[in-house]
Formats: sequence, C-alpha cells, structure tokens
Amino acid sequence: MTQQQVPGAAPWFKSYPEGIPFEPDLSGRAVHQMLADSASRWPERSALHFMGREISYRELDDLVSRAAKGLQTLGVRPGIHVGLYLPNSPHSVISFMAVLRAGGVVVNYSPLDAERILEHKIADSETDLVITVDLKTLLPQMTRFMGNSRLRGLVVGSVAEFALAPDQVREQMAASDELSEVPSDGVIRFADLLDNDGDYEVYPEASDPDKLAVLQYTGGTTGAPKGAMLTHRTISSAADQLGSALVTTVSPGEERVLAVLPPFHIYSIVVNMLFGLRNGATLYQHIRFDPKLALETIEGEQITVFPAVPTMLSALLSYPDLDQYRLDSLKLCNSGGAPLPVELQQRFRERAGCSVKEGWGMTETASIGTFTPQGMVPPAGSCGVAVPGADLRILSLDDGETEVPRGERGELCIKGPHMMNGYWKRDDATEESTTAEGYYRTGDVAYMDDAGFIYIVDRTKDMIICSGYNVYPRNIEEAIYEHPAVSEVSVIGVPDSYRGQSPRAYITLTGNAPEPTLEELQAFLRSRLGKHEMIQSMEIRDELPKTPVGKLSKKELYAEVSS
Repeated sequence: MTQQQVPGAAPWFKSYPEGIPFEPDLSGRAVHQMLADSASRWPERSALHFMGREISYRELDDLVSRAAKGLQTLGVRPGIHVGLYLPNSPHSVISFMAVLRAGGVVVNYSPLDAERILEHKIADSETDLVITVDLKTLLPQMTRFMGNSRLRGLVVGSVAEFALAPDQVREQMAASDELSEVPSDGVIRFADLLDNDGDYEVYPEASDPDKLAVLQYTGGTTGAPKGAMLTHRTISSAADQLGSALVTTVSPGEERVLAVLPPFHIYSIVVNMLFGLRNGATLYQHIRFDPKLALETIEGEQITVFPAVPTMLSALLSYPDLDQYRLDSLKLCNSGGAPLPVELQQRFRERAGCSVKEGWGMTETASIGTFTPQGMVPPAGSCGVAVPGADLRILSLDDGETEVPRGERGELCIKGPHMMNGYWKRDDATEESTTAEGYYRTGDVAYMDDAGFIYIVDRTKDMIICSGYNVYPRNIEEAIYEHPAVSEVSVIGVPDSYRGQSPRAYITLTGNAPEPTLEELQAFLRSRLGKHEMIQSMEIRDELPKTPVGKLSKKELYAEVSS
C-alpha cells in the first residue's frame, strides 16, 4: 500500500523512503532486557571499548548481573531510586542496567548541576543511594551530601578500573590532579559491588513495561528542574522507533559508535547507549569530548556512527590539524540537542563526506521526535519528519488547541508511545503541558511543510517582541553563522526603551579571525535580516554558556541582563 492509498495518512509518510515502516514494531520489553537479548545474540562481540580495553556483550551482561546482586544487598528493590553521577565509562552502562535489573529506578545527575540543584534533585527524587567515581569533578560534590540530606549510601568506582592498564591510567590521572581521594568510611567500592556470583533476585515488577524506569530531570529555563517519568515501555519504544527510522541505514552487529555525549543526558541514554546496545554495536566511550581524541578514534577505529551536538561538530571543524584525519568511515552522523546551523551542516558534509542528519526530541519524548531519512538532502533549516509512531501537530499560538495550516507557525505538539508518563509529583505541570487531545506542548515554535518536514523557529519563551513584531532568535543566529569570523552565537532579547526588546548577539570567533565591529556585522546582516530583526548590540566572548550536553544555553545570558 502506498502512502497515497493510506486513509488519513500523515503528511510525513510521503517523505519516508522505501523500507521505513509507517508504524514501528514495538517490543514493549523492559529496558534491561535489551542487553540480555543482545548478549544472547552477539555474546562474543565487543560491546564497550574504553581506554584500550574491550568488554564483550557476554562479559557486560555478567557484570550487570553481579552489580544488580550487589545493589540488592544494599537494599535496592522495586520502588528504590538510585542516583547515577557518572562520566562516560563502563560504570555508566553497568550501573544503569544493573539498577533496572535489580528492580530499582535510575535518577541521573549532572556534574554541571549547581549544589542547590543537586540538593533539590536528591530530595525531590527521593534518592537514597548514589553511584559515582573518584574524579575530582564528581566525588567531592556528592560526598558533601552524605549526612546532610536523605542520601544514605555512596558507591564509588575507580575511573581507571576498566582500562586495559588501570595502574598506568590511574598514575597518569593522579599526576594531572584529576582524581579525588576516596573516603575510607561510609562508601562502598564499585569493585566490591561486583564481588559476587551474579545470582540476583528476579522481581516481576522489574520487567513490567509500565513501571517507572528512569526519573530524568529537565533542565528548564526557570524554576526548579522537573522529573520526567520515563517507563520501561517509554524508553524501549523510543529505541524501537529510532530503529525503525534507521532500519535502512544501521546494520545490526556491525556498527562502531563514538560515544562522547554525556551519559546523564536523555539523548545519550537513548541514541548512544540503548540504541547501540539494542543493535549489537560497539560503543567507544570517552570520559569527555576532546576533538583530537575524537578524530583519532574516528580514523583509527573506523567509526561508523557519530551522535553529536552542534558544538561538537563545530569543534571538530575548527581543529587546527583537521586535514590530517580521514573521516570517510562515517555513514551516520546525528545532530540533536540544539538546532543545527545550516552553514555548519554544509561544512561538515563537505569535509567528512557524510551528511549530518538533524533530529529533534526532548527529555519528555525520551529524546525521540523527528529524524532526517538517510539518502535525503533535507530542506534547509528542517529538523526532519516525525519518527515512525510519533504524531505531530502544529497548534495555534493564540488558543493552543486549533491546528494551523501547513506553513503557518504555531506550537509543536507531540504524542506517541515514547512519551513520558507525566512529571514526578507535579500533576499541575503535567496538566499544563498537555492538550485536550493528549498531545504534549513542547514550547517550540515551528511550522510543517506539505511533505511533513518540521522547521523549528524558536522556543515560545525565547521569542523576542520588537515594536510589536515577533522576532525569532534562530533566524538571526542562522544569518550570523554565515559570517566567516563567527564560531558560535547566541541571540537573546534585551530591554529596549523604544522597541520594548531588541536582539543582542553573543559571539565567539573562529581561530585568529579579526573581531568585527557592531557596524560591520550589521552591514553584513543587512541583506540577510529584516529591519525588525537587526541586532542592536553584540558582545564578543571567549566562550558561551552551555548545558551539560554541550548545547548553547541562554538562561545565563538572560540572568546577566536581568541582574
């Protein structure tokens, strides 16, 4: 049956290439079952590659079982919430799967969270136990909550213990002052957590797909972060939907994934870890993103899949010795977390020979929402079409319920099997974010074309009102990115006594590029922007604020302006 023959077919179906199903095949399985199934199918294949050591799917599955039993001896069972405060290392994968296998709920913590945010999350999520490692960027921040919050247990691993040469790595990291001394009292060593036969107790609730699996806190721009409740079904559906979207691109049991996204972010959890493990891929884990190491790994290990954010792609393209590396092994490069500038997309395609496929998603959608089909050159500025199983609507900015015509701007709304089960202990926020027909209000201003492609213009809260006109910062940012001296840019609205608000650009420069004046930049933008969109002020900075996943963040800039 063709798209035209499907009654009431969604407009995006016509953009699906042959082989991509309209509806995904959803497994409805527990999240930790993904690993067990892959370990059964590819037992000897390398699942993780970390600091020179390879861990097979069979070994990883065994490590998870042993960690699950260790956690159960510490009291983890259905209903118990366990915090993960971890870098990109085997600890993150083992701990994530082990908490779920033990029957518990994962709560992810970010190392970039301020102390007050960490304190809020511990109390709000009802976290009693946290797993971390001996990095100075992690351990001291969490130990200070022992005895001063509801936190009662701390499991601490050595970040080097899964390396091929752990003693050597440990010495090197100690010499560079990266490690923190582990307290002698009140902590459990990760190695001791694994010191058992792996015969954990199987709780039926742990495999119930409708039980809470992950409590994932949203960053938000105002107020305290809210916990999005992601069930086993939510997360496994997201991985299955992504699998359907990429069924013509990804080969099970063959892919090599560069895993540099922070493991506490939902994008990394679903697109790196779960989708990778679901498909029998090898994950090459880096503790942190480093352009040189990333380029060496892509070339040396013949990486085929690279999930990234725009700032990572920009860093690779700005690396001084980029021309020394081959990137032709890449066949799939995904960009998410933030809008992908068209200019950056074009530059990466020209250099790597691999198109960057932009997608869109949110914590509340388990990171899945849209994708760009492989083999297709997407329309400029689009973040793709709905993934199989997702239903998208563009609703009026005035009444919030009426669907607007194709090409007209409104609020992007979404529903599907991958949606969160509401906000933790926040029924009010859940209700406010849900339409009468059950769609989630994303807060993104967007429009949809006749082929179903989505164009995100801006966040509703970031929209600037200039002399009564709606001005969308992304339009301005896209124009500024065309200037050869610009590396990164964030545009916000600042108070203006005459216009109400006016756009201000915060810019970092590429290499040793000469610093443009405001007048020079305005002259460059004159043919690219409307008069109402023209920036009225700018600041050149060494760096711009970013979220934990590397997305440019505007809330710090707004805070500066309002202070």
